[in-house]
Amino acid sequence: MMKKQALLLAGGLCVAAAAAVALLPGQSLRTADHLDPPGRTSPDADSTPDRAADIADILAWAEGGNLNVIVTFAGPADPDAPATYDRDVLYKVNISTDGNPLNTENVVRVRFGQDGPNEFGVQATGVPGANTLSGPVNTDLTRNGATLRAGLFDDPFFFDLQGFMETLQTGDLSIRNDRDFFAGQNDTAFVLQIPLDTLNATGKITVWSETLRFGGNI
Repeated sequence: MMKKQALLLAGGLCVAAAAAVALLPGQSLRTADHLDPPGRTSPDADSTPDRAADIADILAWAEGGNLNVIVTFAGPADPDAPATYDRDVLYKVNISTDGNPLNTENVVRVRFGQDGPNEFGVQATGVPGANTLSGPVNTDLTRNGATLRAGLFDDPFFFDLQGFMETLQTGDLSIRNDRDFFAGQNDTAFVLQIPLDTLNATGKITVWSETLRFGGNI
């Protein structure tokens, strides 16, 4: 079983998916819709390259002097399934620090690569204060206070799909808080921890993420 805990540890380009959150220190986090991108709604979505490019959630919050960002994708997946890494997908984390979400003063670019069978690596460039973080997946990669980790994580999204479907069918609210469709399933994800003092923020921080594919259409 390859289930892991979702814990934060101390040619052409085609846009596939995007999601955003805005935060102030101490605010609760918000997530993107889970499993909703068009590439995940086609009958053969699970068997196409689209899976690696579909963002499930972006979670962002400020705590302990750090900006913490989690981007999940390629889920939900069975706990016995391997992580999904695609060298042709570029993940961008755009960070606005002046209160205007249209200005992205910092752009972190994340990509995956493979050196051999089951030997995957991850690289993030443009990391504030650290510039580049790279190394094997499932490893804490740290430089100048910034940390990157990529791999399989327990799916963080909670949703009662059965109750939702029953509500649609009957018109009576049937959603329960003790029934989670995503329990026991995984996402592939990367986690970033960036010291706030390297961002030089002058206003509300806005974080949004997008995926882009090299050399083809999504």
